[in-house]
Amino acid sequence: MLRNIIKIATMTSALVLVSTGLQAKEWKFNNGLPEGRGESKQLETFAADVGRLSNGSLTIDVFHGGSLNLKDNDVARWLPRGAVEMGLVWANYLGRDVPALNAVMIQGSVGSPDELIAALPEIQNIYTEVLSDLDIVPTGFMALPLLKASIFCREEPVNSLEKLRTKKLRVWSNDQVQTFTKLGVSAQIIGQNDLYVALQTGVVDCAVYPALFAHTISLNEVTKYASYLYPVAGVPYVLGASKGSWESLSDSERQAISTAAANVWARTNEYSGAEDKEQAARAKLKAQGVEFLAAFPDSDRASFLDAASSTWLEIAEEAGGKAPQYRERILKVLGR
Repeated sequence: MLRNIIKIATMTSALVLVSTGLQAKEWKFNNGLPEGRGESKQLETFAADVGRLSNGSLTIDVFHGGSLNLKDNDVARWLPRGAVEMGLVWANYLGRDVPALNAVMIQGSVGSPDELIAALPEIQNIYTEVLSDLDIVPTGFMALPLLKASIFCREEPVNSLEKLRTKKLRVWSNDQVQTFTKLGVSAQIIGQNDLYVALQTGVVDCAVYPALFAHTISLNEVTKYASYLYPVAGVPYVLGASKGSWESLSDSERQAISTAAANVWARTNEYSGAEDKEQAARAKLKAQGVEFLAAFPDSDRASFLDAASSTWLEIAEEAGGKAPQYRERILKVLGR
């Protein structure tokens, strides 16, 4: 319904522009997340705001779920070249091409939601510095909800590292591979758009995934058990624009995007009721047939955080350049 409203508004604005002799600019926004995710709805609202704030001189069409065949982990390649004008940039997918950015914060680098919230402003500052050098303009940011990473499994209940060592585990970033390897767990990166089939066919036995988002890719259909392991270091998404495309806009159009992006951050950088939402998501999954087990033992969770801390240092040192400095800036904010 929202998408239809946006298209109607866009068509109306385009007619106004034609009648005044102007030509509306039409941009594409690549969003690798499924259309059902809350972030995707935020991007639809962002696009509608841009159309309204620019008085229809700029329209943005959001393409969800990888429908443009542009891979998330290739964003540092296709976005600067202008394959599309805008795209959702997430540091966790950039370990190959932008290791310094991926090293700013990794999964397991925070031990609580409060630590993550405290680090967000400095993370934004660093992302702006790094992406600007890559001809990607960070027009704004979108915060993730406070998430808890659970281990979802196909056939057998798993809520200990000892049991997880007997399984093949899906993760979404290289730092997770390194951390779980330290713990003796076999892990491999599988994109979320391929995860359903990977679980269904037994390519992996289990997957790291937040319960809050599990319904968006129907994990309830391919897993039977879940257990909480650690708080997600949910670094913000960047609403990135190709530098060339950005510079082609008028000042008023750039302001429209900046204002719309600021509205996204204001809406998403809000965390009240996070635990209630987590419990509601678990209850919904339970009703769909997923059994939530007791959480991994405290000792296992501590072992994960210790391994992640070691991985974070290694990744920063391997990335070189300013990566160790970025890590230190985050640690300073966290008071470590």
